[in-house]
Amino acid sequence: MSTEEKARKPKLIRDSFTIPKSEYAAIEALKTRAIAQGTSVKKSELLRAGLMLLVKADEAAFKAAIAAVPSLKTGRPVAEKTQAVKAAIAPRVGKASAAPIARRPSVKKETPVKAPLTTAKAPAAKKTAEAAPARKAVARKAAPAKPTSPAATPVPGTDAA
Repeated sequence: MSTEEKARKPKLIRDSFTIPKSEYAAIEALKTRAIAQGTSVKKSELLRAGLMLLVKADEAAFKAAIAAVPSLKTGRPVAEKTQAVKAAIAPRVGKASAAPIARRPSVKKETPVKAPLTTAKAPAAKKTAEAAPARKAVARKAAPAKPTSPAATPVPGTDAA
């Protein structure tokens, strides 16, 4: 490409705007109307065509067209829930506070703390040592002693010693 071709190409600018639903529906209706006439058209092409018509209009028509368009609040629409939260917070925030209330506080999830790794033998040996006497004591009580001879068996109520 030569420098003349680059110079002729207009620089494109990307922008965003707010438009009421009824006017957005009118864009869709105009697109349908263009398709019925055998022409495919994009939203941006429709808006640019409207600008060309306004540029060509005389002063009275231009003034009437501008007066017919209601002014809107600029910016993104705020959800109802966000408005309610801001309204609830507003009385608590002093006029001297310049901190914006734009973001929710982030909630950090706590990660579980892992126990330090130890050798399996040491805790197991300790538990076995503590639990073993209890088992032996239960076993002794459950099994009665067998007498070796009838003379060696103590008689209840008498002192054998």
